[in-house]
Amino acid sequence: MWAVKLLNFDIKNAHEKRLVQLNELEEIRLDAYESSKIYKERTKAFHDKRILPRVFKEGDLVLLFNSRLRLFPGKLKSRWSGPFKIKEVRPYGAFVLLNKSGKEFVVNGQRLKPYFANDFIEEGTTVSLSEPQEA
Repeated sequence: MWAVKLLNFDIKNAHEKRLVQLNELEEIRLDAYESSKIYKERTKAFHDKRILPRVFKEGDLVLLFNSRLRLFPGKLKSRWSGPFKIKEVRPYGAFVLLNKSGKEFVVNGQRLKPYFANDFIEEGTTVSLSEPQEA
């Protein structure tokens, strides 16, 4: 007890002061938790607002994202392959696709995007990229 008397240190007052500090720390922690929760909700709402729903139906033509291409597939190489025809729409965003040979496979709908084809250009025809000649 000589150290307590020497430093003029009252244990009862120190105990009460420490409890007040702990309660203040708990309040700060709860405020930080609430602030973090509000921030996460706002961020999620902002993100969800920007997501465009992709609605496909049977018979639509789609392009498939090829995720197996490595980091640098090539200067002009596209990561989208296709077009593929949708044979069946399954629940939870799964789609059954048909390739040109009639083989079917299942993919996640997030890897698809709609294919808008030009009907006036047939497959196998050549298109001249030179300047049009005047008549």
